[in-house]
Amino acid sequence: MGATEPLRGDPGATGVVPSGPGGLLDVLNVAAVLLDAEGRIDLWSPQAENLFGYSAEEALGQYAGHLLIDEVHLEKVLALFAQVMESGESWAGVFPVRHKDGSTRLVEFRNMRLQDNQRDYYALGLASDQVTLRRVERNLSLSAQLVSQSPIGLGVLDTDLRYISVNPAEERMNGVPAAEHVGRHVHEVLPFLDPSFESAMREVLATGTPILDQYTVGRTPADQDNDHAWSISFYRLEDPSGNVLGVATSSVDVTDRHRAVEEQRRTALTLQRSLLPQAPPQRPGLDVAFRYLPAQATIEIGGDWFDVIPLSGGKTALVVGDVMGSGVAAAATMGQLRTATRTLADLDLAPAQVLRHLDRVIDGLDTIATCVYAVYDPRAAQCCVSLAGHLPPVLHHRKGACELLDLPTGAPLGGCDVAFATTCLAIEPGDQLVLYTDGLVETRDQPIDSRLDELLHLLDHSDRSLDDTCDLLLRTLRRQGDHDDVALLIAQAGPCPEGPSAASPG
Repeated sequence: MGATEPLRGDPGATGVVPSGPGGLLDVLNVAAVLLDAEGRIDLWSPQAENLFGYSAEEALGQYAGHLLIDEVHLEKVLALFAQVMESGESWAGVFPVRHKDGSTRLVEFRNMRLQDNQRDYYALGLASDQVTLRRVERNLSLSAQLVSQSPIGLGVLDTDLRYISVNPAEERMNGVPAAEHVGRHVHEVLPFLDPSFESAMREVLATGTPILDQYTVGRTPADQDNDHAWSISFYRLEDPSGNVLGVATSSVDVTDRHRAVEEQRRTALTLQRSLLPQAPPQRPGLDVAFRYLPAQATIEIGGDWFDVIPLSGGKTALVVGDVMGSGVAAAATMGQLRTATRTLADLDLAPAQVLRHLDRVIDGLDTIATCVYAVYDPRAAQCCVSLAGHLPPVLHHRKGACELLDLPTGAPLGGCDVAFATTCLAIEPGDQLVLYTDGLVETRDQPIDSRLDELLHLLDHSDRSLDDTCDLLLRTLRRQGDHDDVALLIAQAGPCPEGPSAASPG
């Protein structure tokens, strides 16, 4: 009969289910030999044939001592056999056995006395090759030590996500004794963890695809008053037959790194916000609304900026840009670039000329940036725009139509020494110009064209305020955990102010 295990589920259910090949008994290849009271072989298992080399036909009826034991050891072996048969006490040990091929092998034996219903005695010998047995024992011991001494938290859960075991490191991380893990659902043990923890394990159970290095923040009974962070990997456990046993977790406490990252994030965000306008300025013939939204993941903050710059003759410069990189360095570079832009804007240059000068400025800062620079002249009812590798603005006409402006893209700022072009557009009262950075529309799993189409669709209404439109775009287009910050600026032309018209930028 094959090896079996109890049915899972209802504890009152009865029955057995077969186990697949490749279990421990198969690895050990345990041989069974039954001897009568005289020492003759009565039963001979297939594993005995594999271990000793003799077929059942060759072994049955033979005296085991004469068949398997060298003359040098025979007297001692017969004495041990007699001791087991007389006392009924089992014996275990190792002694050399003669293989059919003439070689001698060390075999681990377990010998015990049996009695049948006729009160006759037999000796049952269970045997395994010592080399194989020691290798399995060594591997098991190494595995146990690896698990118990590992500084990485290790946990095993069944298919219902109830703990089977945890190692000491996991026990310390969770602040719950190992015995109180066993049999309890993960959220019973760790009620403060994010639901994504359980979702990840269920995904791994369903697909078999491991999830590596998932960043998880939460609290455990080990420190209920403070957030901790872990890098956790999940992988499915299967037996040799491919049956799913459960899911294993490995956890590394990265709280110190998390806190350092959060501190850098706060520093970068503080610097970024200190450099950006705090309230929309009042400009002749122009209403403005803007938003800055930092990245929601790690420290990827600092590169995006916007500005609204008063110019002579009632004109206004509108700027949105994105410095490559993140963190404090990107925020500092953004501050330098914004200062340079304001200085150049005071010279009343055409947008393309401003970008040409900025290109030389940023070449010395060892980075690159994209930028859109626009100058609105309310008296001329005109807006002149130039791009430096930036996504095109959207022009939302007062009558409702939205268009993505078809402008020369130019190259990013940063030493490319490429010419920039200025395009002038007629702007009517009520028209809106929407400038934004790529964090608003770019994602890792959707084409940029479809995201721009969605942006146009959201803008294709004229009954919202500028602030409501900003909020709608961010609420709809942004996703939780986005890895890029967003700068968004919407300017709406008002009635033409009184006074003489100023010459528009060329």
